[in-house]
Amino acid sequence: MKAIQELIKRYQLASLLVLTLLLAVVLPLSLDIFRLNLIGKYLTYAFVAVGLVMVWGYGGVLSLGQGVFFGLGGYAMAMFLKLEASDPVTTAIQSTPGIPDFMDWNQITALPAFWLPFKSLPLTLIAVIAVPTLLAWIISFAMFKRRVGGVYFAIITQAVALIVTVLIIGQQGYTGGVNGMTDLKTLLGWDTRTNSAKYILYYLCVALLVGSIVLCRWIQTSKAGTLLLAMRDKEDRVRFSGYDVADFRIFTFCLAAALSGIGGALFSLQVGFMSPSFVGIVPSVEMVIFAAVGGRMSLVGAVYGTLLVNAGKTYFSESFPDLWLFLMAALFIGVTMAFPMGLAGLWESHVVPWWSKRKNKGKGGDAEPAGTDAAPPAAVAATAKPARQASADSALTKGLSDVGAQSAIPGSI
Repeated sequence: MKAIQELIKRYQLASLLVLTLLLAVVLPLSLDIFRLNLIGKYLTYAFVAVGLVMVWGYGGVLSLGQGVFFGLGGYAMAMFLKLEASDPVTTAIQSTPGIPDFMDWNQITALPAFWLPFKSLPLTLIAVIAVPTLLAWIISFAMFKRRVGGVYFAIITQAVALIVTVLIIGQQGYTGGVNGMTDLKTLLGWDTRTNSAKYILYYLCVALLVGSIVLCRWIQTSKAGTLLLAMRDKEDRVRFSGYDVADFRIFTFCLAAALSGIGGALFSLQVGFMSPSFVGIVPSVEMVIFAAVGGRMSLVGAVYGTLLVNAGKTYFSESFPDLWLFLMAALFIGVTMAFPMGLAGLWESHVVPWWSKRKNKGKGGDAEPAGTDAAPPAAVAATAKPARQASADSALTKGLSDVGAQSAIPGSI
């Protein structure tokens, strides 16, 4: 039991256990299947937000093009599902049976070569991760090896999102164009539109999301995570100590792309379509907002932020159809101005100190020693650091001390 407690404390798994309980027990028991399916859709975006915590919160690199990787993973799965829905019997009324309907509309008479691997589910699952990761590696290798970062990298990722969107829309005969890929109903003959299938896909999404958070938390607690924090705050000192900063950032960016691809594939399965509206600049910026609202340093907070923003969007659009865009803008601006570190920062700066004070008061720990004066509240406020900043400073100090200890071995990890 003590070993389990130490494991939970080291990897900060208590908040993850609460989140898992909420997603796996509370929500399925309290929501109907329609609302639960909406939550499952929101959770697919959470994969992108978790990846942004790694690449932006820990890596210090803001990407405004994560929708590209989400879309690539979604299109990979959609291509497999579309081919399954386009069997010769179903498409017998077409000019060319056996190919997707949008290809027949655009007078394409044979299945393109790059579609052939997506007839296999194992190859499709590999492509869901490999295709976004490969594109992320190309972009990050070209940028980070030339020390391109900051606002320049953000603009480049936006340009990539725009290019991919225009490419998908322009190649209508091969991608479905602006309408995307629709009528995705079965997976290996299994009807994904039934209530039982929706429950299964929801729990699959929850399991993969929890697994992704555990993986990212393990990376954060490793030396690589410590070095990411050190590079974010003191990049030159880490570089001068013999570490290749670019390699760490390439790895983190590729990890975020792979997670986004998984989220996109689950989106295609649960929603039943994929279109370029999830690939462009606007959805990519919204995904950054998910991480910002939840807290860009918190993996669990990013999930809560995703749920809050999307639930707000659904509620406002249903209740105030004429004003919902203004209400969403007010939500974004208000949360980021009032809580710069997001919901996770609010928890650590207000709830945790309040709870600690209450526990100490219950134990009689608030009694002041005789003959001593309590520090004025203003002095305490002026000298106290937020918990997250103190943690980051401690991690940075530890990381730089490790760097100094290993500076005789350039490039070691």
